[in-house]
Amino acid sequence: MAEKWKSTALLVIDMQKDFILPGGLMQVAGGQAIVPSVVKAVEVARQRDIPVIWVVREHDPMGRDVELFRRHMYGDGKFGPITKGSVGSELVDGLVIKEGDYKLVKTRFSAFFATHLHSFLQGAGVNNLVITGVQTPNCIRQTVFDAVSLDYQTVTVIVDATAAATSEVHLANIFDMKNIGVAIPTLQEWIGSGT
Repeated sequence: MAEKWKSTALLVIDMQKDFILPGGLMQVAGGQAIVPSVVKAVEVARQRDIPVIWVVREHDPMGRDVELFRRHMYGDGKFGPITKGSVGSELVDGLVIKEGDYKLVKTRFSAFFATHLHSFLQGAGVNNLVITGVQTPNCIRQTVFDAVSLDYQTVTVIVDATAAATSEVHLANIFDMKNIGVAIPTLQEWIGSGT
């Protein structure tokens, strides 16, 4: 089994309390519903010896590394969302970084933008990506489009292990990604398909 999956990695994107939990500073309305699916995807990846890459946001408390349109949420005594070391930056319950997993910190939508993700994946011999997490029109979509631009052989988005603020927004973005050659199985289809 491990041989079949040796060139695949699972990306778990932004499954942090500020994005997922009710009352989170950046709550994605559909985020909490996908937690069990993401937990299961991680479990299956580990069974298949697929490396798990935890892609998280962690920002400077003063917001110096935040996009311009969000800087108003930081500084002047404000404790902005997903600040490094905050409770909101922690993974939601049920998701745990284990020995052998890899944590990648980003400060923009794409996991590839201004990070070393691509070189890390190349060094690990990875050319197939499976993507889970939030939120579909932003971090998921930008990461997927960058992966396609970087010529990853297969890019898979598990449709019920990703989410957006509404199902309409989610499905519209899934449709767009399918149209550029991205595989969009459900979790059960991914588990059963062997891809």
